[in-house]
Amino acid sequence: MGERFNYLTREELLTWQHRIEEANRYNIFCHCRTCNREWVASRLEACICGSRSIEHIACWQFPDD
Repeated sequence: MGERFNYLTREELLTWQHRIEEANRYNIFCHCRTCNREWVASRLEACICGSRSIEHIACWQFPDD
């Protein structure tokens, strides 16, 4: 785990981190544990059924098949 990734310059690493933050900020997959509704949101929010028992997953974690 404690390896250093020297194949990226500091600027490239910062750019990559910024893009991941942007993807997380605007593309959040939401799944309601109460009614099983699923949606994509740009912020954490309650379900329309009123439940706050929501699973949140960053969309960038899903493959683009």
